[in-house]
Amino acid sequence: MSNLIAHWNYFLVIALMMIGFYAVIARGNMVKKMVGLTIFQTSVFMLYISMGKVANGTAPILTGDATTLYANPLPHVLILTAIVVGVATTAVGYALIIRVYESYGTIEDDELIKIIEAEENAEASNA
Repeated sequence: MSNLIAHWNYFLVIALMMIGFYAVIARGNMVKKMVGLTIFQTSVFMLYISMGKVANGTAPILTGDATTLYANPLPHVLILTAIVVGVATTAVGYALIIRVYESYGTIEDDELIKIIEAEENAEASNA
């Protein structure tokens, strides 16, 4: 039991991942889908940072002592880059949602599909 408690961070990652996945699959609102994707993305960041953690590890500054346990900084650096890319991608996603709302007047998936199908049927009947 104590071994399971020691890995609480992985349970948190799984819970966040499933919450984000549910928000993407179950919701028709595009903004809610973007929030779900952001939650899912955050869980992946936490997973990589958790895997990169070394118990009793220090910063990789070589001092000449061969018995020192060092932590690998690469996962943290990669996640920092992924966070920047994720924020930029999320901003583009929200900008696209705004443009869809300006063009069609809705951000609900099912309403948008009906509007687009009606436009296509109107174009086909006029041609």
